[in-house]
Amino acid sequence: MTIQQVFARQRGSEAVGGGPAATASTAQDTGLLLLRVVFGLIMAAHGAQKLFGWFGGGGVDGTAQFFKASGYPAAKFLAVVAGLIETGGGVAIVLGLLTPLAAAALLGDMINAAGIKWGGFFAPQGLEYELLLACLAGVVALTGPGRFAVDRSLPVLREHRIGYGGIAVLLGLVAAAVFLVIRH
Repeated sequence: MTIQQVFARQRGSEAVGGGPAATASTAQDTGLLLLRVVFGLIMAAHGAQKLFGWFGGGGVDGTAQFFKASGYPAAKFLAVVAGLIETGGGVAIVLGLLTPLAAAALLGDMINAAGIKWGGFFAPQGLEYELLLACLAGVVALTGPGRFAVDRSLPVLREHRIGYGGIAVLLGLVAAAVFLVIRH
């Protein structure tokens, strides 16, 4: 019997009786839901700024100008991609839908944003905010969405595996590196 099976058996037996494991599990799942909703809505709002100009954003054209000034080729295309990643990834995180992939996309996006903004740590010129959002993406990738998520109804993602989270983090890091390298 593996360690995971022992813990699963222990949680199952205590959870049936409503003991400490059931309470801890519900608290963790509720905490993950809160984290996902707040993080996902923040990211979706950022994406809406880029795509639609909502919430004081520049829309696709304003974002493309920023990307061009930051040294990116195909700036308008990348502005749309960034907007879609943030909007779609944020909504997926809120729902707990395809969580490892959504988290990987947002992790790469936020590491890339931190790379562009590099020049200090503290806001407004620093990158502390972007690093916090990248960290949240990594946390969600590694912990999974919790029990209150659409992924629980998907056979492959029903049970979160650390391997999925690890692969998601690696994918996000590679994507960020590729986009940082293509900058001029």
